[in-house]
Amino acid sequence: MERLLYISQTPHLENIRAACEAGCRWIQLRVKQSRSKTGVQPEDDAQWVKDLLYNQQLELAIDAKKICDEFGAKLSINDKPAIASQVNAYGVHVGKLDVPVVAARSIVGTQSCLGGTANTLDDVLAHIRDGVDYVGVGPFRFTTTKENLSPILGLEGYRQLMTVIGNKVPVIAIGGILLEDIPALKETGVYGVAVSGLITNTIDKKEMIQKIKAIWNH
Repeated sequence: MERLLYISQTPHLENIRAACEAGCRWIQLRVKQSRSKTGVQPEDDAQWVKDLLYNQQLELAIDAKKICDEFGAKLSINDKPAIASQVNAYGVHVGKLDVPVVAARSIVGTQSCLGGTANTLDDVLAHIRDGVDYVGVGPFRFTTTKENLSPILGLEGYRQLMTVIGNKVPVIAIGGILLEDIPALKETGVYGVAVSGLITNTIDKKEMIQKIKAIWNH
């Protein structure tokens, strides 16, 4: 499992290709698609609306998988284990309010890299019991890329969690992480970091990714 995970932002395919070209080898397709973009009202729960959103995400996942395969990168799908299974993705990641870990595992099988979102020690221990391969723990600090943000952990929060978690499961730190944060996060014992805007908004993505990888290889 890679130490650096890039979480996609719109335009997803363009940003995924840019991250892959720059050297990132683990990508998570994270589509938080508003129903208003489909021309229907958010309160409309018609099945055709759900199918439309699903099919749009499936098409994105198929194209994202092609890009990742081109560069030898691993693709994980956020929230949608069925889509991950359909496109034969490397893995799937489920949030706290998404499909339960056990249900996701039953869909994607034992060979898939399954991760779950955690904010507290109880979250992490529950995910371990349910058989995740890693946990995405955060947020490190405030970030605008995620709605309904859980309580901020900060560096001390990771230190406290890692003293208990230890080597029980790989921990990926996530949430507003900057390059200068990574050395201190590494010292807490986390396995790696997940970033989004840090790569998306950087002009020289290759240099940024090289710097992040160098910290983990040091």
